[in-house]
Amino acid sequence: MRKELYFGFSIMAAIVVGTLIAMPSFSDMTNGHLGLLMLSLVVVAIMLGFPTAFTLMGMGMIFALFAFLSQGEGATQAVDRTLALMVQRAFSVMTNDVLISIPLFVFMGYLVERANLIEKLFKSLHLALARLPGALAVATLVTCAIFATATGIVGAVVTLMGLLALPSMLKAGYSVKLSAGVITAGGCLGILIPPSVMLIVYGATAGVSVVKLYAGAFFPGLMLATLYIGYVIIVAKLKPELAPPMPNVDRLVTLTPPSEILAKYSQRALPGLLGVMKGRAASNMSLGELFKQFLIIIGPLVFFAVVMTSMYGVATKPVEVSIVSEMVSDGGMISLESAEESEQSQAEGVSLPPGAEEDAKEGQPAAATNVGATGMSELPSGDGAAAERAPVPMWYWITLGIGLLIGALFYYTLTLKRLEVFKMLLGSFFPLAALILIVLGAIVFGLATPTEAAALGSFGGFVLAWAYKQLNMEVVKESVFLTAKTSAMVCWLFVGSSIFSAAFALLGGQELIEKWVLGLGLSKIEFLILSQIIIFLLGWPLEWTEIIVIFMPIFIPLLVHFQVDPLFFGLLVALNLQTAFLSPPVAMAAFYLKGVAPPHVTLNQIFAGMMPFMAIQVFALVLLYMFPAIGMWLPSVLYN
Repeated sequence: MRKELYFGFSIMAAIVVGTLIAMPSFSDMTNGHLGLLMLSLVVVAIMLGFPTAFTLMGMGMIFALFAFLSQGEGATQAVDRTLALMVQRAFSVMTNDVLISIPLFVFMGYLVERANLIEKLFKSLHLALARLPGALAVATLVTCAIFATATGIVGAVVTLMGLLALPSMLKAGYSVKLSAGVITAGGCLGILIPPSVMLIVYGATAGVSVVKLYAGAFFPGLMLATLYIGYVIIVAKLKPELAPPMPNVDRLVTLTPPSEILAKYSQRALPGLLGVMKGRAASNMSLGELFKQFLIIIGPLVFFAVVMTSMYGVATKPVEVSIVSEMVSDGGMISLESAEESEQSQAEGVSLPPGAEEDAKEGQPAAATNVGATGMSELPSGDGAAAERAPVPMWYWITLGIGLLIGALFYYTLTLKRLEVFKMLLGSFFPLAALILIVLGAIVFGLATPTEAAALGSFGGFVLAWAYKQLNMEVVKESVFLTAKTSAMVCWLFVGSSIFSAAFALLGGQELIEKWVLGLGLSKIEFLILSQIIIFLLGWPLEWTEIIVIFMPIFIPLLVHFQVDPLFFGLLVALNLQTAFLSPPVAMAAFYLKGVAPPHVTLNQIFAGMMPFMAIQVFALVLLYMFPAIGMWLPSVLYN
């Protein structure tokens, strides 16, 4: 029998034995113990290969029936209430607006996947990063991160990179374990870096804003990807035999005809462009081709100018100051700042001076007039006063200076060969990155809801597929079919989870767990450590979908007692659940890679290669816990 089967059966046996030991005698068994028994049976059934959604539904309905019968209801009434519970839970899931974004994001991913961008992206990044130690592995990680973020489909990314990058790395002499670990770990980044389906599922389960989750997961996702890249560079530097440097013959870049014309004037792109512009008649370059080269070379400078101009407008935006007219009377002072405050004052029974009501309705501050013996003088209303722009902050000048320095170095080092690599990046990296940033920016900055941004992303997927001449009826048909299949799976998971959670609550399992946890007398830190250890261990036998839909409803009610922000807890869980794809025996990324790997690459080698990256994930989890601002800073800046 294979080792992974021994391992899986050992875990199931441990769950069964542990449950039997923890269960009291039959005469002392309560409904809460039945709930824990249901939880154990669900985990074992899923590990045996039963469909997760229908296992949850079936177990939930059976044990919900037990719960109603234990309450003294008749058999007929218990059956009716169980069926009514199933219908109500299914209807509540189907009316959840947050879930609409899932099929749209999945559809975007399948369209992008079929645009055949990944091969061009991998090749261009490989050439661009050729000077780094372990350049091939670093390019693989960057490609996986970008492509996984755009698609959010782990299986697709791992499979494609297994076909494309694994043979290249093995041919270059890379270690089998390192190559497998890079592909599997990089392919899983899409479930963490927004826009992520996993975050949508957690948000819908825990009742947390998906927008805030996206903002919070952005920097932890980048941190994890950076740690992966740093590990690969260090390994390649210390042990070059595991990741040999790229041969010079593979770094050769062939100049295109326009670049060869520029080379007659200079080996650097900008002087060559200026030389061609000066002597265009002698260069034999058409005006259209010259304009195209001008846009490619000057484009980064124009983009930088547009960004800095926009930042200047935001940084120096005039500060709106509300003009306050003060009316001093024998009884004291009344301040009328706006029509809204006037209406609020009237609603609260505060009397206004004569004439103030009309002024307030027109949005003007009430003019001070002489009243009685007080002799009040009229104050200027401030109409027509020009609003002055705010002074330019220091951070703007620092950003401008750094940008100009980087731009000067960019153009000084932009040789014609590097220009060719830059053109390859323009055709592969930047379109995909732009699509991700537009979708993510629309969500994070409040320009669109996740559903609206997902629709925008789907349209962007259409545009990319059309731009790369991959858009046809067969591609659209296949993408729609796969999207419907994936979306149905997620929705049935939610239905099953909802029924299961209701049955668990009816049996009192949640209350029993809460009493047990609270009886331990844990502090906030100890609770977080315990919960993350449990989730980490659950990642070995279960996938992230089961962990979120089954166990998150158990943890979420405990957060209030320990004063844990559900948003921060969600970020910890999202980072922790990366292990679900890399931990045997249910390490789906390993099986995806094994399906396309050469015959001599064994499953044990793939598992061994994933272990260092699992350790990096645990280290990243500790960093996020020690420095919560990594995940909480951006949501606090944008939404507080």
